[in-house]
This record gives sequence, C-alpha cells and structure tokens, in this order.
Amino acid sequence: MFTIEHEFDATVITLVDEGDDPRDYLQEDITIQSFEDCVVLEQLDDQTDQVVRVVFSHAQLRELAAALNLPEGVYRLRQPDAT
Repeated sequence: MFTIEHEFDATVITLVDEGDDPRDYLQEDITIQSFEDCVVLEQLDDQTDQVVRVVFSHAQLRELAAALNLPEGVYRLRQPDAT
C-alpha cells in the first residue's frame, strides 16, 4: 500500500510494507519526499530507533529507475538533445 500527498514544497509518498503471512519480514514504512532540487528517502531503523535518510539528485533517481530493469553491467544514460 502507498499514499501520495502534495504539500507546499514537496510531493510525499509513503510506502507501507504489509502482508498477511507471519513469515513475511516486514520493514518500516518508507517516506519519499520529492523537492525541486532533490528526492529524500527516510526509514526508521528499528534496531537503533533512528531515522535513516538518503538524499538523491533527480539524475541519480532517474539512473536508479533505469537500473532496476537492466542486467548486470556498467551504463550511462544519454541526455536528450537540447536543440
């Protein structure tokens, strides 16, 4: 399950890990905040009770999205021509 909220300066997506099988190893919710200049992922580390934060540039996020569907290797995304 996930939620999407539009706030003043960001779009906030929350990913909720859910399942009915008691053998599932469920993770804490992940919050994704998309700002004009970056994307911030946050998740509570239940072992340290601290929020872990990762900040991506939009270019890094585009590369991550592309990498999820590619086989092992080294890649560089081509930027569209700005003509």
